[in-house]
Amino acid sequence: MNPDYKVDPPLIVMVTGGRNRGCGVIKNRETHKGSFETFPIQDVQGHEFATRLGNVFTLGKGIKPWVSLPKGKGIKLSIIEEASKRLAAQSATTA
Repeated sequence: MNPDYKVDPPLIVMVTGGRNRGCGVIKNRETHKGSFETFPIQDVQGHEFATRLGNVFTLGKGIKPWVSLPKGKGIKLSIIEEASKRLAAQSATTA
């Protein structure tokens, strides 16, 4: 996201870098004296994390996205979550 871009929460975004990659909604902006601004983001599962604007792309205004979200609504699953989901799908098709 361009740092000169005006951020008016709520804003749907895609975080592309760091530990917390995926889609979420910017709830507000936090300004820290002598430092950078951080933006708390909440994903559709309710997990909250904070990031800077450098690794964020805007997907929509408010809670309505301008583009279709990726499979799983942009939630990045851990390796264990992906494996258990895959095993559950396999057992459902074989049963």
